[in-house]
Amino acid sequence: MNQTKTLQQTKNSQTAFILKVSVVAAIGGLLFGYDTAVIAGVIGYLKIKFDLSEAMVGWAASSAIWGCIIGAMFGGFISDKIGRKKALLITAVLFFVSAVAASFANSLTTFILARLIGGVGIGAASMLSPLYISEIAPAKIRGTLVSIYQLAIVVGINLIYFVNLKIAGYGDEAWNVEYGWRYMLASGVLPAFIFFILMFFVPESPRWLTKNNRGDEALDILKKVNGEETGKEVLQEIKNALTQETGTIGELFKPGLRIAMIVGIVLALFSQITGINAIIYYAPEIFKSVGFGAESALLQTVILGLVNTAFTFVAIWLVDKLGRKTLLLWGVGGMTISLLAIGLCYNLNITQGPWLLIFIMLYIASFACSLGPIPWVIISEIFPTKTRGIAMSFSTVVLWIGVVLITQLTPLMLGNLGGAVTFWIFMFNAIILFIFTWKVIPETRQKTLEEIEQSWLK
Repeated sequence: MNQTKTLQQTKNSQTAFILKVSVVAAIGGLLFGYDTAVIAGVIGYLKIKFDLSEAMVGWAASSAIWGCIIGAMFGGFISDKIGRKKALLITAVLFFVSAVAASFANSLTTFILARLIGGVGIGAASMLSPLYISEIAPAKIRGTLVSIYQLAIVVGINLIYFVNLKIAGYGDEAWNVEYGWRYMLASGVLPAFIFFILMFFVPESPRWLTKNNRGDEALDILKKVNGEETGKEVLQEIKNALTQETGTIGELFKPGLRIAMIVGIVLALFSQITGINAIIYYAPEIFKSVGFGAESALLQTVILGLVNTAFTFVAIWLVDKLGRKTLLLWGVGGMTISLLAIGLCYNLNITQGPWLLIFIMLYIASFACSLGPIPWVIISEIFPTKTRGIAMSFSTVVLWIGVVLITQLTPLMLGNLGGAVTFWIFMFNAIILFIFTWKVIPETRQKTLEEIEQSWLK
């Protein structure tokens, strides 16, 4: 009886440790959502404050995204050199500095430089947080824990929408033009500070430690995560895998691992060019363009945010039960049908009434339980340990390029091609991704990172 109790206590201790580490790391995702979405409340007042042209409004709004590309490009290389934990600490500092500098900006140039700095932090954290979680989580619940990162992004977006709304309510437009937008940006200081402090209470990645000849430290962490015996077995698997890796970028383009690189790039790009940010960023304008009032359009955007959050929980529940591939196929299939229906609403002029909102909600739900979290899960687990940081950087840079493309092109497509053609283009991309998932992407559920690596080499 005492032995059973001790085993249960050990299991509970392992679970608590894993959850603590994963939640702390996922706060990087909350900052990602918070910092990218804060601009939605700021940009209108900023336009008046600095008397911006439409082109400069676009530059001010997208400046952080360009910083994201830079951060994603170098984040993996830096984390391979100094460790995942130290690299994440640097991103927290970048978030903090950006929030302070942007809130005190007295010129557009200062504001953009501050947002670029924040973007570098976002871009680096966007690949480092899921990478860190995947390298520390046990195989059986790795998908669930990495999916928490996507949930944190969604929570961050919803949280800053609420914060922006509350701050804007403290004064009239003149007050917001002078002060309100500064408080909105400055609010990012608090989550950045919390993230920085909490990172001191979590360990370094055991796989990074092993790669850097710190096996004893790695074993201590692996025991806390997996238990005594399994921890030793996983450490040996890591050591065996490392002896077969060259650690060069060229290794990623050799037969076998080349497919892993293609999977990472395709998932990253198609997670964006199937239209999610066209709806997330432009939902109010889409609803207003088909006849809804401004207040009604904003309310429907809030509804979409709630759907996004709710169905991210569905992904967390199912990703380690059904598997990555199965969930992707169902989700992308649902997105395809929804995009077809949205296009038909435009084509047949069925934009009044509930149907357009219903099909957009179905699209968001399908995305949230599949293509939202699963690319982060798969990209964080399919690459070799020695080059995982650089490979994730490469994939994440592609993802951010996809964000830039959709952010810049969606207004042009809606204006010149119309809603039907725009959403059918997204549907065509979703069909391509469905076929690619069915034919190329393997199932990685319940496998250790080293087992996944060996499956490519076979």
